[in-house]
Amino acid sequence: MGCYACAMPAEGTVVLRILIGTVLGYGLGFERELRGSPAGDRTFSLVGAAATAITAVAFKQSPQTVAGVVTGIGFIGGGVVFQGQGALVRGITTAATVFVTAAVGILVGAGQLLAGVVLALLVLVVLEVRHLPALRYLDAHRYQSRFKKDVEEPDER
Repeated sequence: MGCYACAMPAEGTVVLRILIGTVLGYGLGFERELRGSPAGDRTFSLVGAAATAITAVAFKQSPQTVAGVVTGIGFIGGGVVFQGQGALVRGITTAATVFVTAAVGILVGAGQLLAGVVLALLVLVVLEVRHLPALRYLDAHRYQSRFKKDVEEPDER
């Protein structure tokens, strides 16, 4: 059985990772807040910071801790999707973005800084594809009218 302190990265490294995870989470949350999402920059910053911190200090000693992070994020995502009594299911994209923000934090916490930054940038591109003039042609909404739906809506008679 090894030494717990030996398996942990240096404190300065952990702090740097937490800062990066928080900033990346903030960037994703800022985009969601701009689009009127129920979860915004503060929520996403906290998810990024928490996932990064937990992963940074526990990953080498206890890799299954990451599963706990993912489980916790499921509760937050559920809260985003099911808002209030009798509310329609809304916020799937925001819930998915909360999930991927945790993944960004896990990557950064595990020391995969470049992968975390690249993932965060890819998520921003995906979220903004229909709003960026150069990428609008990649938005499936533009082509929906040309295709038949998989499930037909019932006739209203």
